[in-house]
Amino acid sequence: MAVSESYREFVLEQLGRVTSVTGKSMFGGVGLYAQGLFFALIAEDCLYFKVNDATRPEFEQRGMEPFRPFGEDSAMGYYEVPADVVEDVGQLQLWMRRAIDVAATAKSGKTKRSKREAVAGAAVRRRSRVDLKPRPQSSTDQGY
Repeated sequence: MAVSESYREFVLEQLGRVTSVTGKSMFGGVGLYAQGLFFALIAEDCLYFKVNDATRPEFEQRGMEPFRPFGEDSAMGYYEVPADVVEDVGQLQLWMRRAIDVAATAKSGKTKRSKREAVAGAAVRRRSRVDLKPRPQSSTDQGY
């Protein structure tokens, strides 16, 4: 999943024309962040944007492939960005905005889910404490 330094610089420069972007090396690729959101990645000198059910069809109509780091059965929620989009700042702005919006929606969904799970987990813990039967005390437990 190597990324050449020249491609990394090119992508960061292009994306930086739209909004401030940070690249972080990870697992041989580069994770891309804007507004604190992980919205894109670079792998094998290809740029991938985060997608959802609403944005994926446009990538598929353009013949773009999903990011598959572990083979055919491992598609993730990122699709390759067409080269003409990367090179045209006007198009890039629109596609990038959608990817950032998808990342924001996904992050807010995780936050809500996490709170729900925490509340549900606390309720289960409370029930399990109530359901516990007291254990019989031995003479050593009575403080003699």
